[in-house]
Amino acid sequence: MSELYAVRRGRLRDRCAAAGSGAALVSRPANVRYLAGGAPPGAVLLLGPSAGETDVLICPGMSVVDPADGRPDEQLRIMVLPAQGGGDAVVAAARTAAAAGADSLAVEEHHLTVARHRAVASVAPRLRLGDLAGAVEQLRIVKDEEEIASLRIAAEITDQALGEMLESILVGRTERHLALELERRLVDHGADGSAFPTSVATGPNAGLGRHRPSDRRVEEGDFLSVCLGANYHGYRCEIGRTFVIGTTPADWQVELYDVVFAAQRAGREALVPGAEYREVDRAARHVLAAAGYGEALPPQTGHGVGLEIEEDPQLAPAAMGKLDACVPVTVEPGVHLPGRGGVRIDDTLVVRPEADGGPELLTITTKELLAL
Repeated sequence: MSELYAVRRGRLRDRCAAAGSGAALVSRPANVRYLAGGAPPGAVLLLGPSAGETDVLICPGMSVVDPADGRPDEQLRIMVLPAQGGGDAVVAAARTAAAAGADSLAVEEHHLTVARHRAVASVAPRLRLGDLAGAVEQLRIVKDEEEIASLRIAAEITDQALGEMLESILVGRTERHLALELERRLVDHGADGSAFPTSVATGPNAGLGRHRPSDRRVEEGDFLSVCLGANYHGYRCEIGRTFVIGTTPADWQVELYDVVFAAQRAGREALVPGAEYREVDRAARHVLAAAGYGEALPPQTGHGVGLEIEEDPQLAPAAMGKLDACVPVTVEPGVHLPGRGGVRIDDTLVVRPEADGGPELLTITTKELLAL
């Protein structure tokens, strides 16, 4: 594993060198974990112009080490700031870079606050500050097979938790209660926690993206839409399903479900290496628009997943770029009809070439419209 993280840091170092920056300061937590293997909250990573002792993981002295945050690469030098008065790890990294003789430092301006950026400039006025922009995020888009293996386990845990809930009695229980139960089941099956706040939506709430569970109780005839995901070793997946409660689905429910299912299938089938992000979105969106639901569509059809539940690429109408193999994404079209409810169907998949069987479906809970 140490070699893997060293390779990742080497790729970032090459990018920095090409941009004329001698050192880099990575502060965004997911990016620190990607390059360092793990770190307590508040840690930052300082990369020097060459590999070795110039790569330093700087940790606040009050940080609590949690196994869920991963284990730092043994090749890194660890600097722990004093628990009292140790200051900001970002500022300490700037001082360290200046003391090592660096003349430039690329920072993640999209993550640093204005105050921290000013503090860096203040303690190391001779350092020429540049912007890493989204360099690490771009490196994270294509996953290696070990990352995909973690996502696969996260998906298995998520399927298990959802499957168990479907076997329980649902009528009369609140959205909030069901969401809490799902999150408990994720941990029971080995997750470090939930990948994001679990959404359970019933009746007129069904089909809303990222609905915050309420005290509304499940009633017969309701649509019930659920969206959840496990966090396993830092990697996060997502699944969304919609069901009908306690009775044969009404004709309008069957019709709406069939349209959303067709849109989701079109999006999944469009996941091939070289496909434009916006073409995947268009494949799913066209089905819904043709059925008359063009005004009820979310701003995107899907997104990348990994160390964060929503990362690049974005599958949206204006998104620029093309898919590569080994990119995990969600495909999650949905329609919500105000006052009636709606349908969301969401899977996590990995883009694979046709020669390897096409898109790899990680979340396998049935997409049949079940009456629970």
